[in-house]
Amino acid sequence: MSKSDSGKSVRHWGLLIALTIAMTGFLHAFNLPAAFLLGPMVSGLILAARGFKFALPSPLVAFCQGIIGVMIAGGMPLTVFAEIAKDGFLFVGLVLAVVVLSFGIGWLLAKYQVLPGTTAIWGSSPGAASAMVLMAESAGADFRLVAFMQYLRVLMVAATASLVARFAVGQSGDLLRPEPWFPPLDALNLILTLAIAACGPVLSRLLRRPSINMLAPIIIGIACHAAGLVAITLPMWLLASAYVLFGWNVGFRFTREIVRHALKALPVLFLSIFTLITLCGGIALAVSHFAHIDLLTAYLATSPGGADSVAIIAASSSADKPFVLAMQMARFISVLFLGPIFSRFVAAQFDRRRHR
Repeated sequence: MSKSDSGKSVRHWGLLIALTIAMTGFLHAFNLPAAFLLGPMVSGLILAARGFKFALPSPLVAFCQGIIGVMIAGGMPLTVFAEIAKDGFLFVGLVLAVVVLSFGIGWLLAKYQVLPGTTAIWGSSPGAASAMVLMAESAGADFRLVAFMQYLRVLMVAATASLVARFAVGQSGDLLRPEPWFPPLDALNLILTLAIAACGPVLSRLLRRPSINMLAPIIIGIACHAAGLVAITLPMWLLASAYVLFGWNVGFRFTREIVRHALKALPVLFLSIFTLITLCGGIALAVSHFAHIDLLTAYLATSPGGADSVAIIAASSSADKPFVLAMQMARFISVLFLGPIFSRFVAAQFDRRRHR
């Protein structure tokens, strides 16, 4: 690389960092969910769409995916499985109802060619947004459009859940006090946590399956946490760093053509997400009435995605937090298994139609 190219690259990275700080600070000031992921993603998207070229080392991106997997495992309390066992039929019914509605809307988006088949399914999947983006990429979908749709739904779900908590049910819905950036750490647990995160990239490379980057740390993290072998330790500085790098990596993949297509589809995507949130709200009303569960708990439990922000709202209100988290995690696990199956089915259906 010549000296002029090196100086140009430094300027571009400096611009990216400055824009990321401004965008993330703006989102964080309004307590928007996943600010440390959305800010970098939008910043990378804006510059990539204007022709700027950035790239991150693949092993670093894979390790960040492992960190996110460990974070998901650590956020899954051990009481989740007891809660699911206690209300088994209710859980199965509600999980299937939300998953069917979500995949149904994805199928309609694919049928009317708003989005390609597998992209529409993964974009509509009601799981953790970052996990769905990773799974979509490994399934061959356009993960950039999946990311656009997933994080648009995260914002809409968080906003409506907050409004329900504050006004419709009379709860405050305020965010909890933010976690300290540099808390006292148990060095052994931190090392073990990082080792679990690294298992994903290592196994992915050995088995040549990119989805293992995140899935392996989730499974290993849950097993080790349940067995009492490790207390998942992810200080805020580490988690935020992983979010920033993951957000950049998604944003860098956008092009002008992709951005134009996403903006063109925005009204339909907005309407589809609003419809899904409304239908899930109807399910919550029925559950509240027939299962004698308070409306806020039922609404948060059936919210289609945005599990992190929903958990924060549940924790800061009178909602039944174990029930809400158990429902969100049960649906997330079901989508991890059903998503690839349904996306392949839809892709095969539309391939057959095109070749008739």
